[in-house]
Parts: sequence; C-alpha cells; structure tokens
Amino acid sequence: MREALKGHVDLLLLSVLEDGPAHGYGLVEALRERSEGALDLAEGTVYPSLYRLERRGLVASRWEAVGGRRRRVYRLTNGGRDAFQRQRSEWRMFARAVEAVLA
Repeated sequence: MREALKGHVDLLLLSVLEDGPAHGYGLVEALRERSEGALDLAEGTVYPSLYRLERRGLVASRWEAVGGRRRRVYRLTNGGRDAFQRQRSEWRMFARAVEAVLA
C-alpha cells in the first residue's frame, strides 16, 4: 500500500483540507478514519507534503494556541482549491481507465 501512495499524498491532503482547516495530526487522523484504517500515514510523511504544498501556494498555515499548546493549522488557498478540483478530476479519469482494463 505504501508504494501505491507515492505521488498521491498531496492529493489526499488537499482533499481533507477541502473540508476545512486542520493541524498535521488532525490530517493524519482524518485520512485514517476516511480510509477505515487503510491509510495510516506517519507524520514524517505528512509534514514534508504540507511544506511542499505551502511552498507551491496551495496551502497556507498559521500558528494557533489550543489548550495551552501551539499548533500549526493548515488551510487551502484559492489556488489549492483549484488544484484539488483539477487533480481530483484527473484521478477519477485515471481510476476509470484502470478499472476498465482490469474488469
């Protein structure tokens, strides 16, 4: 499963962030929950992707204090929302094509 995820983590993170802002661990939990445990990503996988998305202007972040602890909270930018819509469409076309071949 880990090999299949390569190249898709960014899309998965954008998808979760489409629902609203979240901190890194919250993103890990959301992916685990949405995938019924199949996607149990390490924070060491998630944070480099978040930093890359932020450098590309697709995600913005800010520090927030929660219960006396500081957390970096990430949100989609308008460009991130557009990129997510485009990448999701491309993924769906690819998945349909693969499924047609496998059927």
